[in-house]
Amino acid sequence: MNTSKLIDQVTIRIYERDPSLNERYGEKGIQKCKADNQHHLDHLHTAAEMNDIAIFTDYTQWLNGILQKFNMGTQTLLDNYEILKEELQYVPVTELSTNRNKTYQALLSEGIQLLEAEKAKEEA
Repeated sequence: MNTSKLIDQVTIRIYERDPSLNERYGEKGIQKCKADNQHHLDHLHTAAEMNDIAIFTDYTQWLNGILQKFNMGTQTLLDNYEILKEELQYVPVTELSTNRNKTYQALLSEGIQLLEAEKAKEEA
């Protein structure tokens, strides 16, 4: 799969959704966002290959904790996962099989549910 095109599109949409990210982190933040999305895809791939959802959900919890230490709320990662999930719909079957795409979508849905629960705790 051509991950660079997917990652570029996800990053553009993240920064469109939250323009304050550019003000706060600039070009360095954009590059970090792209690297993070490559990590998201790597963990999706590994979880799918190993047929182990915990690989992705454990990664999600760990990353959310790290991001919070850098004053980034759960919403930032939640937005990222939602956008990634949406953009995966446009990846051609020639680059990502339908079954693998469905698996990635399901894993992202699990991550999103986890993050929504974390966000609810933050707001309580």
